[in-house]
Amino acid sequence: MATLNLHHLRLFRATAREGTLTAAARALNISQSAVSTQIKALEADLGHDLFERRGRNLVLTEAGRIALDYAEQIFRASEQLTATFRAVGGQRKVLRIGALATLSRNFQMGFLKPLIGRDDVEVVLRSGTQASLLRALDSLTIDVLLTNQVPARDAASPYLVRRLAEQPVSLVGARTRLALAAQGLTRMLTTAPLILPTPETALRAGFDAMIEGLGIVPRVAAEADDMAMLRLLARSDVGVAVIPPIVVRDELAAGTLYELFQLPGITEEFYAVTIARTFPNPLLREVLEPDAEAAGLAAGEGGQ
Repeated sequence: MATLNLHHLRLFRATAREGTLTAAARALNISQSAVSTQIKALEADLGHDLFERRGRNLVLTEAGRIALDYAEQIFRASEQLTATFRAVGGQRKVLRIGALATLSRNFQMGFLKPLIGRDDVEVVLRSGTQASLLRALDSLTIDVLLTNQVPARDAASPYLVRRLAEQPVSLVGARTRLALAAQGLTRMLTTAPLILPTPETALRAGFDAMIEGLGIVPRVAAEADDMAMLRLLARSDVGVAVIPPIVVRDELAAGTLYELFQLPGITEEFYAVTIARTFPNPLLREVLEPDAEAAGLAAGEGGQ
């Protein structure tokens, strides 16, 4: 079948709406013979009659009704496309966010705070690995990637990296660990069973560098690449967790867990990664404002 001619399709739609060739020609300001000829060409392309004559009127055949449904969808999409490009800088309704699967849920909620509860905005959240989400960013299926890992960059890199927030990292444990904590940080790091992020995480790299500098060989009770699992392991008193306090904010407030020590020189940083686009999503401006850090750290409610 030949490539569909949208001009023919437009004439067909006008004829279906008007009911006669004469009325369609008048509405389009072209000759009746031109309308008739081009509708016949469309019928030849599709391989089906689109109209049958009843008296002076043209009535859609079954194939014609199907073709009209598709024509309406095609032209509606065309109108939306045109409106999108004419309204660049105006409001878009959907923001697609990719977040590293291990990223703090509290931070994600803080990032979304400017958009939560708005009837005119839909937020689409997708989690995954850094590699898979960078591919999604490259293919424009997400607008922004939230991560605590800076992607590799060189002179040809398309990524734009914005630092959003920084939060401290602490040793957090149950009440049973308070007596050991009273003996000092070095004693706790040497003797307490530790719950650690997995080695490939940025947070773990900072912790490993710290204990190497102190000449300490830690007792590792458990490792996890997910902040929520670190929280659950600490609550179960498996050991003392290396974790940002914001992740266990509710437990600290309730006295279920205790912040035993803040680890010197270790922080977790959060980044928003985008790529340069001719038509950037305007909603990004609302979540990437300078006060985004405060919003991220102030959100302690909900899942971690």
